[in-house]
Amino acid sequence: MLNIAVMVSGGGTNLQALIDAQSRGELKSGKLALVISSKEGAYALKRAEQAGIPTKVIPRKAYDSQGAFDRAILDAWREARIDLVVLAGYLSILSADVTRAYQDRIINVHPSLIPSFCGAGYYGLRVHQAALQYGVKVTGATVHIVNEIPDGGRILLQKAVEIREDDTPETLQKRVMEEAEWKLLPQAAELMCQTLEPLYQ
Repeated sequence: MLNIAVMVSGGGTNLQALIDAQSRGELKSGKLALVISSKEGAYALKRAEQAGIPTKVIPRKAYDSQGAFDRAILDAWREARIDLVVLAGYLSILSADVTRAYQDRIINVHPSLIPSFCGAGYYGLRVHQAALQYGVKVTGATVHIVNEIPDGGRILLQKAVEIREDDTPETLQKRVMEEAEWKLLPQAAELMCQTLEPLYQ
């Protein structure tokens, strides 16, 4: 069974989807072994504690260089013998040094059908605002491998979600989460755990 780290910054709804999938036996080839937050007091930390998952807070501003921040993250992953990393609403960009150290072992969920509305600056409600402004009829979510290009790695899974006439960015965000993100992320984590070799024997 592979060890999974989940990286969070906020409320942790995608983390909750992973916790629920694990308790239902859908995420069975890996176990949630660590939750790292970029912010103190993120509600995701409470969700992790309630599920009995060890937590750590590693804020970027606590480190005087990108290198020191990178080392803190990699040390935490290695200490917990992490095989797969899941970015679940994580708002810090991982450097190329970090993504290379865990090449093809980091996945992210993005709230659009990549290559639409993705890349630097597209996160949270901004993605849904852009979809509505552009007038597309279908949006969705994508789980992809993370590399040094924001939202640029290989696509693992996608699911489409219809846009309604009366949608606001907030209603669209909620529906994309419920219909796509919360389903895709556990599926992708299980898929990765079935295909990856353990990093630590």
